[in-house]
Amino acid sequence: MNAARAASIVLGREIRAEIRTRELLQTTIVFAVIVVVLFNFAFEPSVGEARRFGPGLIWIALLFSASLMLNPSFAREQSNDTIYALRMAPASSFAILLGKTLANLLFLCITEVILLPVFSVLYNVPLLPVIGRLALVLFLGTFGIVVVGTVFSALAAQARLRELLLPLLLLPVLIPLLFASVEATAGLLGDAPALDRTWMAVLVAFDVVFFTASWLLCDYLLEE
Repeated sequence: MNAARAASIVLGREIRAEIRTRELLQTTIVFAVIVVVLFNFAFEPSVGEARRFGPGLIWIALLFSASLMLNPSFAREQSNDTIYALRMAPASSFAILLGKTLANLLFLCITEVILLPVFSVLYNVPLLPVIGRLALVLFLGTFGIVVVGTVFSALAAQARLRELLLPLLLLPVLIPLLFASVEATAGLLGDAPALDRTWMAVLVAFDVVFFTASWLLCDYLLEE
Protein backbone atom coordinates (compact mmCIF):
# COMPACT_ATOMS: atom_id res chain seq x y z
CA MET A 1 0.00 0.00 0.00
CA ASN A 2 1.48 3.34 -1.02
CA ALA A 3 1.87 6.19 1.47
CA ALA A 4 -0.84 8.39 -0.06
CA ARG A 5 -3.46 5.63 0.10
CA ALA A 6 -2.52 4.69 3.66
CA ALA A 7 -2.54 8.34 4.78
CA SER A 8 -6.00 8.84 3.29
CA ILE A 9 -7.27 5.80 5.20
CA VAL A 10 -5.88 7.16 8.48
CA LEU A 11 -7.36 10.56 7.67
CA GLY A 12 -10.77 9.04 7.01
CA ARG A 13 -10.54 7.08 10.24
CA GLU A 14 -9.78 10.24 12.23
CA ILE A 15 -12.68 12.10 10.62
CA ARG A 16 -15.13 9.28 11.34
CA ALA A 17 -13.92 9.05 14.93
CA GLU A 18 -14.42 12.80 15.39
CA ILE A 19 -17.90 12.72 13.84
CA ARG A 20 -18.82 9.88 16.17
CA THR A 21 -17.38 11.27 19.41
CA ARG A 22 -17.25 15.04 18.74
CA GLU A 23 -14.49 15.37 21.30
CA LEU A 24 -11.84 17.53 19.68
CA LEU A 25 -13.44 19.88 17.18
CA GLN A 26 -16.20 21.25 19.38
CA THR A 27 -13.84 21.84 22.29
CA THR A 28 -11.28 23.52 20.06
CA ILE A 29 -13.81 25.84 18.44
CA VAL A 30 -15.43 26.81 21.73
CA PHE A 31 -12.07 27.51 23.35
CA ALA A 32 -10.83 29.69 20.48
CA VAL A 33 -14.05 31.70 20.31
CA ILE A 34 -14.11 32.20 24.10
CA VAL A 35 -10.57 33.62 24.03
CA VAL A 36 -11.53 36.18 21.38
CA VAL A 37 -14.84 37.10 23.04
CA LEU A 38 -13.37 37.47 26.54
CA PHE A 39 -10.57 39.69 25.26
CA ASN A 40 -13.13 41.96 23.60
CA PHE A 41 -15.26 42.28 26.74
CA ALA A 42 -12.25 42.76 29.01
CA PHE A 43 -10.47 45.51 27.04
CA GLU A 44 -13.03 46.86 24.53
CA PRO A 45 -10.31 47.87 22.08
CA SER A 46 -10.83 50.57 19.49
CA VAL A 47 -10.52 49.78 15.79
CA GLY A 48 -6.92 50.98 15.77
CA GLU A 49 -6.04 48.90 18.80
CA ALA A 50 -7.80 45.88 17.31
CA ARG A 51 -5.73 46.16 14.14
CA ARG A 52 -2.55 46.43 16.20
CA PHE A 53 -3.23 43.68 18.76
CA GLY A 54 -5.60 41.51 16.71
CA PRO A 55 -2.91 39.45 14.93
CA GLY A 56 -1.36 38.41 18.22
CA LEU A 57 -4.78 37.59 19.65
CA ILE A 58 -5.70 35.42 16.66
CA TRP A 59 -2.51 33.40 16.89
CA ILE A 60 -2.68 33.07 20.67
CA ALA A 61 -6.19 31.67 20.34
CA LEU A 62 -5.07 29.29 17.59
CA LEU A 63 -1.93 28.20 19.46
CA PHE A 64 -3.68 27.24 22.68
CA SER A 65 -6.60 25.71 20.82
CA ALA A 66 -4.12 23.63 18.83
CA SER A 67 -2.38 22.52 22.03
CA LEU A 68 -5.72 21.41 23.38
CA MET A 69 -6.59 19.55 20.18
CA LEU A 70 -3.21 17.95 19.46
CA ASN A 71 -2.69 16.43 22.88
CA PRO A 72 -5.12 13.47 22.41
CA SER A 73 -3.91 12.80 18.87
CA PHE A 74 -1.73 9.84 19.87
CA ALA A 75 -2.75 9.56 23.51
CA ARG A 76 -6.09 8.16 22.35
CA GLU A 77 -4.25 5.43 20.45
CA GLN A 78 -2.21 4.52 23.51
CA SER A 79 -5.21 4.26 25.84
CA ASN A 80 -7.03 1.93 23.44
CA ASP A 81 -3.85 0.06 22.37
CA THR A 82 -4.75 0.79 18.76
CA ILE A 83 -1.25 2.13 18.14
CA TYR A 84 -0.08 -1.49 17.85
CA ALA A 85 -2.72 -2.20 15.20
CA LEU A 86 -1.60 0.85 13.25
CA ARG A 87 2.03 -0.24 13.39
CA MET A 88 1.12 -3.75 12.23
CA ALA A 89 -0.89 -2.45 9.29
CA PRO A 90 0.69 -2.65 5.81
CA ALA A 91 1.50 1.07 5.88
CA SER A 92 4.66 3.06 6.52
CA SER A 93 5.14 5.01 9.72
CA PHE A 94 5.21 8.21 7.69
CA ALA A 95 1.77 7.44 6.21
CA ILE A 96 0.32 7.08 9.72
CA LEU A 97 1.93 10.32 10.86
CA LEU A 98 0.83 12.09 7.67
CA GLY A 99 -2.77 10.96 8.10
CA LYS A 100 -2.80 12.23 11.68
CA THR A 101 -1.24 15.51 10.59
CA LEU A 102 -3.79 16.06 7.82
CA ALA A 103 -6.66 15.33 10.19
CA ASN A 104 -5.35 17.84 12.73
CA LEU A 105 -4.81 20.37 9.96
CA LEU A 106 -8.39 19.93 8.78
CA PHE A 107 -9.83 20.35 12.27
CA LEU A 108 -7.77 23.46 12.97
CA CYS A 109 -8.69 25.00 9.59
CA ILE A 110 -12.38 24.48 10.41
CA THR A 111 -11.76 26.26 13.70
CA GLU A 112 -10.22 29.19 11.82
CA VAL A 113 -13.17 29.40 9.43
CA ILE A 114 -15.45 29.94 12.43
CA LEU A 115 -13.03 32.09 14.44
CA LEU A 116 -12.25 34.70 11.78
CA PRO A 117 -15.84 35.96 11.23
CA VAL A 118 -16.30 36.21 15.01
CA PHE A 119 -13.10 38.24 15.28
CA SER A 120 -14.08 40.46 12.34
CA VAL A 121 -17.52 41.27 13.78
CA LEU A 122 -16.45 41.79 17.39
CA TYR A 123 -13.45 43.97 16.59
CA ASN A 124 -14.86 45.73 13.53
CA VAL A 125 -11.89 44.69 11.39
CA PRO A 126 -12.91 43.85 7.80
CA LEU A 127 -11.12 40.77 6.53
CA LEU A 128 -12.73 40.26 3.13
CA PRO A 129 -10.34 42.63 1.25
CA VAL A 130 -7.34 40.55 2.35
CA ILE A 131 -8.98 37.15 2.81
CA GLY A 132 -6.94 35.41 0.10
CA ARG A 133 -3.56 36.51 1.42
CA LEU A 134 -4.69 36.03 5.01
CA ALA A 135 -5.79 32.47 4.21
CA LEU A 136 -2.32 31.75 2.82
CA VAL A 137 -0.63 33.06 5.97
CA LEU A 138 -3.03 31.12 8.18
CA PHE A 139 -2.50 27.92 6.22
CA LEU A 140 1.30 28.11 6.37
CA GLY A 141 1.28 28.97 10.07
CA THR A 142 -1.30 26.34 10.88
CA PHE A 143 0.55 23.68 8.92
CA GLY A 144 3.71 24.38 10.89
CA ILE A 145 1.87 24.20 14.22
CA VAL A 146 0.19 20.95 13.25
CA VAL A 147 3.34 19.25 11.94
CA VAL A 148 5.35 20.06 15.07
CA GLY A 149 2.40 19.39 17.37
CA THR A 150 1.65 15.98 15.87
CA VAL A 151 5.29 14.95 16.18
CA PHE A 152 5.46 16.03 19.81
CA SER A 153 2.11 14.41 20.50
CA ALA A 154 3.62 11.12 19.36
CA LEU A 155 6.67 11.72 21.56
CA ALA A 156 4.62 12.59 24.64
CA ALA A 157 1.93 9.94 24.20
CA GLN A 158 3.45 7.49 26.66
CA ALA A 159 4.45 10.07 29.27
CA ARG A 160 2.42 10.24 32.48
CA LEU A 161 2.24 14.04 32.40
CA ARG A 162 1.67 14.34 28.67
CA GLU A 163 -0.93 17.13 29.14
CA LEU A 164 1.83 19.32 30.61
CA LEU A 165 4.68 17.96 28.51
CA LEU A 166 3.22 18.78 25.10
CA PRO A 167 2.90 22.58 25.65
CA LEU A 168 6.38 22.67 27.20
CA LEU A 169 7.84 21.00 24.12
CA LEU A 170 5.68 22.85 21.63
CA LEU A 171 5.95 26.51 22.61
CA PRO A 172 9.75 27.03 22.43
CA VAL A 173 10.03 25.33 19.03
CA LEU A 174 7.15 27.36 17.57
CA ILE A 175 8.54 30.78 18.52
CA PRO A 176 9.99 31.55 15.03
CA LEU A 177 6.79 30.38 13.34
CA LEU A 178 4.54 32.38 15.65
CA PHE A 179 6.65 35.50 15.30
CA ALA A 180 6.55 35.28 11.50
CA SER A 181 2.81 34.49 11.49
CA VAL A 182 1.94 37.44 13.73
CA GLU A 183 4.07 39.86 11.72
CA ALA A 184 2.67 38.66 8.38
CA THR A 185 -0.90 38.92 9.72
CA ALA A 186 -0.21 42.38 11.17
CA GLY A 187 0.96 43.55 7.76
CA LEU A 188 -2.37 42.47 6.25
CA LEU A 189 -4.50 44.06 8.97
CA GLY A 190 -2.73 47.42 8.83
CA ASP A 191 -4.08 50.57 7.20
CA ALA A 192 -2.12 49.76 4.04
CA PRO A 193 -2.35 45.94 3.74
CA ALA A 194 0.84 44.34 2.51
CA LEU A 195 2.27 40.86 2.63
CA ASP A 196 5.94 40.86 3.60
CA ARG A 197 7.84 38.27 1.59
CA THR A 198 10.47 37.90 4.30
CA TRP A 199 7.96 36.56 6.81
CA MET A 200 6.41 34.35 4.17
CA ALA A 201 9.85 32.90 3.43
CA VAL A 202 10.31 32.17 7.14
CA LEU A 203 6.96 30.38 7.26
CA VAL A 204 7.72 28.28 4.18
CA ALA A 205 11.22 27.41 5.42
CA PHE A 206 9.89 26.40 8.85
CA ASP A 207 7.23 24.17 7.31
CA VAL A 208 9.67 22.50 4.92
CA VAL A 209 12.31 21.87 7.60
CA PHE A 210 9.97 20.35 10.16
CA PHE A 211 7.91 18.39 7.65
CA THR A 212 11.13 16.88 6.31
CA ALA A 213 12.27 16.13 9.87
CA SER A 214 8.98 14.37 10.61
CA TRP A 215 9.46 12.24 7.50
CA LEU A 216 13.02 11.30 8.47
CA LEU A 217 12.21 10.54 12.13
CA CYS A 218 8.76 8.95 11.79
CA ASP A 219 9.97 5.38 12.40
CA TYR A 220 11.61 6.36 15.69
CA LEU A 221 8.60 8.40 16.79
CA LEU A 222 6.17 5.49 16.53
CA GLU A 223 8.64 3.05 18.06
CA GLU A 224 8.92 5.28 21.12
